[in-house]
Amino acid sequence: MDKLYIIIPAYNEESNIEEVARQWHDVVKNINNESRLVIIDDGSKDSTLTVLEGLKKELSQLEVVTKANSGHGATVLYGYNYALENGADYIFQTDSDGQTLPEEFYPFWEERNNYAAIIGHRNHRKDGFSRVIVTKTLKFVLWCIFGLKITDANTPFRLIKREVLQRYITKIPKDFNLSNVMLTVCLVKYKENIKFVPITFRPRQGGVNSINFKKIIGIGRQAVKDFRYIKKTLK
Repeated sequence: MDKLYIIIPAYNEESNIEEVARQWHDVVKNINNESRLVIIDDGSKDSTLTVLEGLKKELSQLEVVTKANSGHGATVLYGYNYALENGADYIFQTDSDGQTLPEEFYPFWEERNNYAAIIGHRNHRKDGFSRVIVTKTLKFVLWCIFGLKITDANTPFRLIKREVLQRYITKIPKDFNLSNVMLTVCLVKYKENIKFVPITFRPRQGGVNSINFKKIIGIGRQAVKDFRYIKKTLK
């Protein structure tokens, strides 16, 4: 029996978190009783954690973890390590803003034995022109630094085998803000058998995005420096 862990980071998502938790909990229940939905509260300042703690009484396969705020990428990495430590055979990661559709997970699961990882491709993003520009810029930067053409490196909709994640997770710095990007870079660079699948990517379903354009610029500048450093370690 394959044990699935769905990892969802959450920060100030009180407007979305109940619906997101219920929808993705249905997914793990449909897989098997050993699978878990793990939602990691990244030091939220609103009622996100309170809502999640209340849902635990009703959603039997929901695990709620809380920690000090460290940012999205670091929280994703924390979740990956949590899944590995708890014996997950497959790890799936998505976000808590309701932009992805749980029903689109099942085709990924059906093909899990055929690929090292299956990653969503946001070919028609509906969350604003600025985000489209960020994705295209990231694609260009990765090509310039790593010489890799990657369809969509940062999609929060990805399924990966345990042994594959174990192989590359140590190559990602502990508090790196773009951990999914570096994971994708490793998968492509080392020629793992991965598949990109087009997915629906809706506008945020509620609340306010904590990452504004100014923060994006700052993250981008730091990422370029980090990418150059990590490139040396990958050699």
